[in-house]
Amino acid sequence: MNFFFPRLLLTAACALALGACTSIQLEPLPEGLTDQPPADWSERSERLKNLQSWELSGKLAVKQPSDSGTAIINHWIQERDAYDLELSSSFLGMGRTSLQGVPGFISLTLPDGETYRSGDPEALIAAATGWQLPLNSLVWWIRGLPGPDGDFRLLFNDENQLAMIRQEGWEIRYDRWQPFIAGYPALPARITAVKEDKRVRVVVVQWNETTDPAR
Repeated sequence: MNFFFPRLLLTAACALALGACTSIQLEPLPEGLTDQPPADWSERSERLKNLQSWELSGKLAVKQPSDSGTAIINHWIQERDAYDLELSSSFLGMGRTSLQGVPGFISLTLPDGETYRSGDPEALIAAATGWQLPLNSLVWWIRGLPGPDGDFRLLFNDENQLAMIRQEGWEIRYDRWQPFIAGYPALPARITAVKEDKRVRVVVVQWNETTDPAR
């Protein structure tokens, strides 16, 4: 399955996303989008922030100038700040690769059992796989929320759904939403994050809330 938009659509998405930057004001806004949040946005975003313990599965696709590839997300288990992410891919011989960590620290275990640890999670992943993944922000973006650090701008569509976040030089486009978990607003089922010539797409197949051990 091809998880990448054709170049024409990517170009259009990048042009559309320029309206999502806090430091760049484009008027008029792209057709069908607004920077005015819906009336329930504050309540909805607070509810999503409260979803801090979950397990999801799906697919990951990365495209960048040096290489591209896809991986199965066997599981992404999140317990507040701690994550346990297991990927399977034949890309670069990754096989079944496991990542455990918290903000500012990661442990990466390769298929042969060799384990690497680092205080710079994104640098370690890039060194081990060649992929540049914004891990610290993905935990927020995957829920349809801007990260807590740095400026951002939100754009909403005519269905009052979040359509795009622009933050940290990334343009995060929300392609599909789905009511995965009872009692919570719809969650992203497919997101595409673009930064310069890098693109990351996550497709969520299943998403469940788990018991928070801190409660």
